[in-house]
Amino acid sequence: MLSILGSSRIRSGRVHRRELLQTSALGLLGSTVLNSVRADSAVSNDLPGFGRAKQVLVLFIYGAWSQLDTFDPKPQAASDIRGEFGAIDSCLPGVQVCEHLPRSAKVLDRCTLIRSMAHPWPIHSASYTLTGNPDTERIEGRQRHPDQWPYIGSVVDYLGDRGQFAPTPRGVPRNVMLPWRQSLYARPNKRSGTFGAFLGTSYDPLWTEFRGEAPQGDPFREITPDGRLAFGAGDTPTLALDTLDRRRSLLTQFEQQCSQIEASASANGYHRQRDQAFEFLSKPQVADALRLEREPIGLREQYGMTLFGQACLSARRLLEAGVKFVTVCWDEYGQTDESWDTHHDHHPRMREFLLPAFDRAFATLLTDMDRRGMLDDTLVLCLSEHGRTPNFYETAAGAPGRGHWSRAYSQLFAGAGVPRGQVVGASNETAADVIDRPVDPKEILCTAYHLLGIDARQELMSSPGRPVPLVAGGKVLSELL
Repeated sequence: MLSILGSSRIRSGRVHRRELLQTSALGLLGSTVLNSVRADSAVSNDLPGFGRAKQVLVLFIYGAWSQLDTFDPKPQAASDIRGEFGAIDSCLPGVQVCEHLPRSAKVLDRCTLIRSMAHPWPIHSASYTLTGNPDTERIEGRQRHPDQWPYIGSVVDYLGDRGQFAPTPRGVPRNVMLPWRQSLYARPNKRSGTFGAFLGTSYDPLWTEFRGEAPQGDPFREITPDGRLAFGAGDTPTLALDTLDRRRSLLTQFEQQCSQIEASASANGYHRQRDQAFEFLSKPQVADALRLEREPIGLREQYGMTLFGQACLSARRLLEAGVKFVTVCWDEYGQTDESWDTHHDHHPRMREFLLPAFDRAFATLLTDMDRRGMLDDTLVLCLSEHGRTPNFYETAAGAPGRGHWSRAYSQLFAGAGVPRGQVVGASNETAADVIDRPVDPKEILCTAYHLLGIDARQELMSSPGRPVPLVAGGKVLSELL
């Protein structure tokens, strides 16, 4: 897949002109924003930490993990609430986590743990979590709905084009997502949240694709050491600059004949993607960052030979290559209700691969980044869209599961000045409701924007001249500064 151009077809290392036309004429006709950020919202940097984060890493645990079976266990609750797993002490006095997170328990002194996340929509509300769109209930499963708002990484990319940040090196994208486009292998659902929305498809993340073997069928369970992530043509032999220039010239001549496309309002977005593609191919240092064979095999094994583990290692390397915003999504794979969406077989799935794979990758990532000094100015957000029910229920598909629950759940944060060794908020004795310091996902978005040096009160203009806020309400969460 040549993700740079938004196409899933590439043959013999060449992008065919039909795909280019489809990308511009079809994929971008829905783009509605061509206006700048409204200037009537003055940037407020009176709170500490404004602009502290130079880069962002989002670990998105899609499907939503159970607060009870991860970072908010209730060992004194009844067995039908606490489940089969025990709790262990962490490195923080008085703070326990699930027994299947022993490595993560040792790195909580590098994090802020929030145990009081809450919002009204237990419906895989990824668009609310990642964009702040309050209309999430109506449009959640519709990736390209015109009322979707752009992903925070897409906003960062858009504002970067308008000079709000120091320019990135030529050929280095600002917004990259691993291991693939969201919901690419989820049937039948196509989830939303990580797209450019009304900014246009040119502000979608630059997606990688996975190439390799999955011995157990699901690459999130296991991949072979030669498995890797790649940017489509990015791992083909580097083309000579004169060859690229000739191809660019031929393509330009071809486009000049396409007056309808050239005259469309969406042409700017298409040209942006095209130009980025040529820059990327001419200076493939970002593609080189994905060459995990250059890492010691011992370190790769510490991250875990799973898709999530190797994606986390790849993310660290992309950040070191200068990418400003990197997302690793533990996505659904195969049918709905898989991965972390544990409606059935909750305990076997959590015990056998979900918790161990996360534990290895997360703990190694934080330790690795801290050792390299990356946590000084890199904000790490470990998010899910909600939690899971305190009670179990029987299903026809297998062993009991936990359903969706958004009244209380947990998230993790680190880096860019986020306090270390802090626990914010609390849930009740069954982890069903927040009893201290409720935190809404909008507060997380506002805080991330603040740490990036962006005033979340700014508005984008969508067509036809409709102002849309970066975050609809919410405020900066002082506990993360």
